[in-house]
Amino acid sequence: METNNEIAALFTLIDDPDEEVFGMVSNKIVDYGKNIIPNLENLWETTPNEEIQNRIELLIHRLHFTDLTEDFRQWSISGHHELMLGAMLACKFQYPEISTTPILQEIEKIRRNIWLELNNYLTPLEQINIVTSILYSYYGLKGGETNYKEPNEFLLHKTLESKRGNQISNGILYLILCELLDIPVRAINIPKQFIVAYFKPGYSEENLPNPIHKIEFFIDPTSGQVFTQQDVDSYFKRISVPPVGSYFKPQSNKQVIQQMLEEFSKCFDSDRDQYKQAELMSLVKLLD
Repeated sequence: METNNEIAALFTLIDDPDEEVFGMVSNKIVDYGKNIIPNLENLWETTPNEEIQNRIELLIHRLHFTDLTEDFRQWSISGHHELMLGAMLACKFQYPEISTTPILQEIEKIRRNIWLELNNYLTPLEQINIVTSILYSYYGLKGGETNYKEPNEFLLHKTLESKRGNQISNGILYLILCELLDIPVRAINIPKQFIVAYFKPGYSEENLPNPIHKIEFFIDPTSGQVFTQQDVDSYFKRISVPPVGSYFKPQSNKQVIQQMLEEFSKCFDSDRDQYKQAELMSLVKLLD
């Protein structure tokens, strides 16, 4: 009962015009952890003042973000950084109550359809043609230019719902499927692009100075289109950048999620949303 009295007292101070007082009240409320969220939601529903509602929304967001930060920390220090889990954690930034079951079911459905078409006698290009055919033609995935006005296009569950994403979210879905199917496709670090590459055996040897000779071909996840080394060389010429070996090193799952979070943060550059940009960049640093 004392706790309830303390919460009630804190709630009466949420509308305090003094930012310093509100800051102290906020920290005390956040210290209660996410169990206090239903109380805050109830307060929001019974508060007609829009400014106070905004403060309550920020408090709920802070509580969810505190939890999410811990989840990302655990994912970062775990032995195996499963890409699907990292991508689902990123979804929780905007949709903290998201259910993961429909995402897992949808990915399993696509994986099974691809797996039924694969066999041990296919060439790398034939394997990728099957992945691409199922994902883009049969399943109907579409891709477009990266649009920072559309944050949902960065998120795996929204890409699956709408069957439309940008180069990064489509790329993450492509990588997840290949990881589940043991197809050696990895993201690489080509400037201003999110491109994946099909690697020959031995690509994971440590300290390969230039793994470009280990790459069979490249795939643009926007559409599933396959590119040759010549196409990529032309791109580097066009942007006047020398194609050094580091651009062709396979990215770890942590690096992929870092890149996704960094690009996603660019969706929140308005004054009102800049705190979200700062939070996303703090998650990027956490994964270093």
